[in-house]
Parts: sequence; structure tokens; C-alpha cells
Amino acid sequence: MLKIGLHGFLIVVATTLVVGMPASTRAQAGATPSPAPQPATAPALAASGAGYHDPRSAFKPLVERDGVLSWQLLASVTSKVERAKIVPTFAPAVQSLNGKTVKVQGFMLPLEPGEKQRHFLLSAVPTTCSFCVPAGPEGLIEIRTRTPVRFTVDALTLEGKLAVLSDDQYGLFYRVTDAAAAP
Repeated sequence: MLKIGLHGFLIVVATTLVVGMPASTRAQAGATPSPAPQPATAPALAASGAGYHDPRSAFKPLVERDGVLSWQLLASVTSKVERAKIVPTFAPAVQSLNGKTVKVQGFMLPLEPGEKQRHFLLSAVPTTCSFCVPAGPEGLIEIRTRTPVRFTVDALTLEGKLAVLSDDQYGLFYRVTDAAAAP
């Protein structure tokens, strides 16, 4: 299994975001022009909210649950390019959750090989391709757990302390620390 770690995975995310930007925004960010877009069979994933759930997926989409942080709320972030960086602006309802204990649900994207995971990404939608990023930064949460969590392709629910990130070095918008499995 390929071991890419958080840095390598987020390079893929950043590349996907820049390629998915309109040409004028890429120019503002100092990115090199890309070839003309080709027709796609699915909507673009970059900055597409919580992500695109492929209807052909073997996994059912997540159902909003009481007491579990809504991906729709997390996806309400807006962003702009400032000095070659994507800078998020969070809704007051999201900002108010910073530092609070929350429950989150989603699909595990491991950053390292192994049956037990302590550091991984949680996605609003399941990945349908091992080389594809299922969502932009508004549809991903970096997770650090207290104890290892068994790898699963099914949705899982975790509880931990949420950090709303305005200037993360990897371009993430959300992180949950001290996480543990939750009902």
C-alpha cells in the first residue's frame, strides 16, 4: 500500500482545487494555466460543498442526524484567494463551534497503511477512487484519535474537540482532536 501521509494527500487536494478553479482565479493565485476543460460526466468536485456522492456508489449517502454536526453547515464556508492562498470565511454558526466538543460522521480516508488508524481524514462522501479526492476542504475533517480506530469503509461517528482553521498549513478548514468512537 502506498504511504503518502497528510502532506502528500493534501498536495493532491490542493492540486485538485487549483485545477478546478476558474482561469481568472488560478491567475490571481499565481498558478500556471491548465489546458481547456474537457467535458465531464460528473460535477466538478473542487469547492463543491460537502462533496459529490456518486449515485453508482455502493455506499448510501449520510443521513443528517440530531446531535451530529451537519456537513451542510460545515460546507457553508466561503473562500477567496489572497496572496496565492485560499482563505476561508466561516459563518458565525460554524465559528461558534470552535473549541467545542462535537459529534461528526463520515467516511474514513486513511493517511497511512494499517488496520488501526489514529490520524486520518473524515469525508462527507465515500471515496469512489483511490486516487480521487471526494470533496474540497469544506467536505473534509482531519481527525486525531485518543486510541486507534479500526479501518472501515462504512460511515463512522466520532466525538472530539473541533478546531475551525483559518490558516492551516495544509489548507484544511476543520480538525477534530482527542476523538473517540461515538454512537
